[in-house]
Amino acid sequence: MATVIFFHSVYGLRSLENEAVERVQAAGHKAFAPDLYEGLIARSIEEGFEFKDEIGWPAICERAEWALAGLPASTVLAGFSMGAAVAASLWPKRPKTAGVLFLHGIAGIADNARKGLPVQLHLADPDPFEPEEDVAARRSAAARSGITADIFTYPGGGGHLYTDASLPDYDAKAADLTWKRVISFLDTVDAQA
Repeated sequence: MATVIFFHSVYGLRSLENEAVERVQAAGHKAFAPDLYEGLIARSIEEGFEFKDEIGWPAICERAEWALAGLPASTVLAGFSMGAAVAASLWPKRPKTAGVLFLHGIAGIADNARKGLPVQLHLADPDPFEPEEDVAARRSAAARSGITADIFTYPGGGGHLYTDASLPDYDAKAADLTWKRVISFLDTVDAQA
């Protein structure tokens, strides 16, 4: 059984993250999704960015660190959009993580990433926040780093947060395939533990 922590998008902790936790738990893993905005939920992406700026990036990352306290060192770091950047900020401090999962967001690779560490990235294609050249650069960086990175793009009608059924971005087919791949990833991480 893998343990995974999901960090929310700029919108705050909503049904997207709570349903991710339920889905992962139903597959036999432990999952958590902390509220880094302490109850604030944005009604628009613009309002979400305002919340992020008001709280401040250092405070958001500090709250994420607190949320990890007491969880196993092998906890999979996962994030939705902005949450991917939160997970990436913690990655260097969590060298024993069993895996890293980025949903809807490209984030940095830790300088101390161990060789062969499994990483998955899931993006809409096209994605207004993650241009094609950034995706290509991430593929190259992953290959140079020695991590085992699977980068999946989902062409079609979905937008940036295509797994979020509450937004116009939603693409049911792409979301279903994403979650199948995520569960398989967690099963593999668990099998390697």
